Amino acid sequence: MEAVLEIQSGILSETRSGIQPEKQPAIQPNDPSKDQPGHPRYQILNANALKIIALVTMLIDHIGAAVIEPGRIFPYENGVPGISYETALWWWNIDLPIRMIGRLAFPIYCFLLVEGFVHTSSVKKYGLRLLVFGLISEIPFDLAFRQSWCDPTDQNVFFTLFLGLIALWFLRRYEGCFWKQAAAFLACSFGAWALKTDYDAYGVFLIVLLYLIRRLPKVPRTIVGALGMTYEITIAFEYLTEVLAIIPIALYNGEKGRRWNKYLFYAFYPAHILVLYFIRGALFG
Repeated sequence: MEAVLEIQSGILSETRSGIQPEKQPAIQPNDPSKDQPGHPRYQILNANALKIIALVTMLIDHIGAAVIEPGRIFPYENGVPGISYETALWWWNIDLPIRMIGRLAFPIYCFLLVEGFVHTSSVKKYGLRLLVFGLISEIPFDLAFRQSWCDPTDQNVFFTLFLGLIALWFLRRYEGCFWKQAAAFLACSFGAWALKTDYDAYGVFLIVLLYLIRRLPKVPRTIVGALGMTYEITIAFEYLTEVLAIIPIALYNGEKGRRWNKYLFYAFYPAHILVLYFIRGALFG
C-alpha cells in the first residue's frame, strides 16, 4: 500500500473526559449485545493495538513499494540494463508476499478514522492535523514512490483520510437529508479522484461505508465490511488479503488503551518513507 496512513496517529486520543459526541445507551460490561465487533470474549484489541498492526503492516508494504519495486522490478520492466530476468523474478517473489501483508493496513486506518470521528471533541482540529501532515508528507511520498521531488500525479494517503473525514462531517451535519448526504459523498469522492490521492475515491467510499454500518448487528456488519474491502481484488487477485483486515477490526474492544503521544503516529508516516527512500538509494543506487 502506497499508503497508510494514519493515521499513524492516536486517532482515539481526541476523546476528552466526559465528552462523548455520540451518546450510547448504558451497557453492562458483559452484555453480549454490546455494540462492538465480535463477541465480547474475543474483543482483545484496543485502539493502540490496531494502530500498531496497521503501522507494522504499512511498513512492510512500503518496503516493497518504495524499495524493492522501484529498485529492481520497475527498472527491469523498463529495460534498464544490468538486471537479469532471474534477478527481477527473485525480487518479485519477495515483493509479492510483502505487498499482500501490506493490504491489511489501509482498511484498519479507515476504521480508526471512523472511531476517531465518532469520539473526537473537535473535528476541526482532527482534520487540520490530517491536512498538515499530508502537506509535510508529500515530498517524502513523491521521493519514495515516484522518484521525484514533486509529482502531481499522486498525493499521499493523508489527503484521502482528510476527504473521508470531511465526508463524515457532512453525513452527520445533514443527517436525515439523503440527497445532501449523497451530494457531499460524491463531492468528496470526486475530490479524491481528481487530486489522485492514494486509494482515491475508493478510500472515501470505504470510510463512509464503515461509518454507516457501525451500528448494524455484528454479523451483517462484518459481512458488509468485508465486502467493502474487496475493491483491490478486482485489480489484482493476490490482494485478497485486504479482506482479512476485518479480523483485527472484529476483535476491537472499543477501548483506547495506554495514552501515547498521538503525533508519534502521525510523524511515523513521512519519517519511515523518507528512510526507505534513502535505503533504496544505498542498496540500488
